[in-house]
Amino acid sequence: MKQSSRNREESTEVQDALKSCLPSFSNVAIFSAVVNILALTGSIYMLQVYDRVLSSRSIPTLIGLSLITLAAYALSGGLDMLRGKMLARIGARFDEILAPRVFDLVATMPLKGAKQAESMQPIRDVDTIRGFLSGLGPTALFDMPFMPIFLIGCFMIHPWVGIMSTIGGVCIVFLTIYTDSKSKEPSYQVTKSGAERQALAETSRRNAEAIRALGMLSFLGKRYDEVHVRHVNDGLASSESSAGISAFAKVFRMVLQSGVLGLGALLVIEGQMSGGLMIAGSILMSRALAPIEIAVAHWKGFTASRQAYRRLQHIMSIVPAQGQRMPLPAPKQAVSVEEVYVSAPGAQFPIVQAASLRLQAGQGLGLIGPSASGKSTLARALVGVWPSMRGEIRLDGAALDQWEPDALGRHIGYLPQDVELFEGTVAENISRFQPNAKPEDVIAAAKTAGAHDLILNLPDGYDTKIGESGASLSGGQRQRVALARALYGNPFLVVLDEPNASLDGAGDEALNQAILAVRQRGGIVVVITHRPAALGQVDQVAIMEEGRIKAMGPRDEVLQGVMKRNTTPAPQQAPTVRVQPAQAQAGNLREVG
Repeated sequence: MKQSSRNREESTEVQDALKSCLPSFSNVAIFSAVVNILALTGSIYMLQVYDRVLSSRSIPTLIGLSLITLAAYALSGGLDMLRGKMLARIGARFDEILAPRVFDLVATMPLKGAKQAESMQPIRDVDTIRGFLSGLGPTALFDMPFMPIFLIGCFMIHPWVGIMSTIGGVCIVFLTIYTDSKSKEPSYQVTKSGAERQALAETSRRNAEAIRALGMLSFLGKRYDEVHVRHVNDGLASSESSAGISAFAKVFRMVLQSGVLGLGALLVIEGQMSGGLMIAGSILMSRALAPIEIAVAHWKGFTASRQAYRRLQHIMSIVPAQGQRMPLPAPKQAVSVEEVYVSAPGAQFPIVQAASLRLQAGQGLGLIGPSASGKSTLARALVGVWPSMRGEIRLDGAALDQWEPDALGRHIGYLPQDVELFEGTVAENISRFQPNAKPEDVIAAAKTAGAHDLILNLPDGYDTKIGESGASLSGGQRQRVALARALYGNPFLVVLDEPNASLDGAGDEALNQAILAVRQRGGIVVVITHRPAALGQVDQVAIMEEGRIKAMGPRDEVLQGVMKRNTTPAPQQAPTVRVQPAQAQAGNLREVG
């Protein structure tokens, strides 16, 4: 119940962002009221010309009326321009409010099991809503409340003119509703296929070297072509679903306007109205139905924005923002893992089962075992990347979820198995892009990682631009820079996943010295490796098999036990336990229409 209540609260974030723009919307409404009042200028001018100027043949009267009308049109145009600029700023304000939250979603959703297309969807959704708010679509919504004024004017000119205008407006409204029902599903499909195409293109771009070297270009090209054709077809279906209706609505309005003129001519012939009233009635009816026509013309954008709004609400409800937490003191004593079960994001079967261990300050743990035994999964859980399904991981007695994510990150150093660097300088990557990073701290981390001399040999030293994903560096250089990043700020817990995979002998020695330096300053190091060279400076070793910690103890004793066990038959495979997550991710981050 508590979680459900929290989700309902979080699901109003987009609505709250719109509410924060209410003062600006109020100003737009005021401007719209004046613009709509000034829209009566044409009808009044035509009425005066036909019924006063032509009958009196007064040129001064015509000039005076024309100047007043010109001034009214200029004022209307200026206010309409300002209204458009205000709407553009409302869209920008909406984007500004949600941008930090959306980035948090993009960075968090992959950890919840979302696909790449789903992870990037919040950015596209905010862009869609901002684009609609900044366009002409909202002007129709602000103009619609003034439709009754123009319809009343039509009835004042003549009841039959008012009746024809009202019937025409009702018909166009029904056309609008029909447009919505026909375009809803095609609009959803074109958004979905567009996201899939973008994800495939981005994946191909990031893996261009492997695609070219392994001869995968043709295969992936066919796959992209299939997705692209589906997206184009979805776009055609979306356009065709509303294009015919929009064209019919436009033609219907033209026919209706001409019909009012014909009706007015009949009434003039019968002496029930003047020629000026006939023209004024046609203009009033056209103005009364203009908001509906604008709404129909921009209905595609409105439908897309409504779907984007619902998707954002849905995603924000199942990936709620992290609330403020009490600041905790820096950990200095121990790391404990208490009967922890961990699964991959979105999965229900645990990879790590009933893992327990405890490390005191100054200790180093080597985590070894066969491939797919759960070592990297446990590493991700230790640093808080993957939450545990059951059990707790604690720093000095505090569970990881009691820390603010960024605050926790300052006490953790992590070198993932797949090294990822960011576009920028070497110094920026080592300092984790902290704006106020001290040069001496960056250099100290590099020296501890044994990367200082390596960095100095780069073209611009610490100011060398490394490109996206560190493309300008070799694999070993990337790993050394990433190790320096893990050691930056002297974190209490340092987790290194296959840190020597790309290192040579000198790199192995530098790694061991870095592990020793962390232990000597009272930190804790967890090293995951398949190479014994990385175990030279750890004092504890744990063996993982089939997701469980089979043995843990002093390094030499455990390694001797491994050597003895290799001469005996392997133990019977332990059964896999299925554990349900403590809090299931509702909907698995799927899109909603």
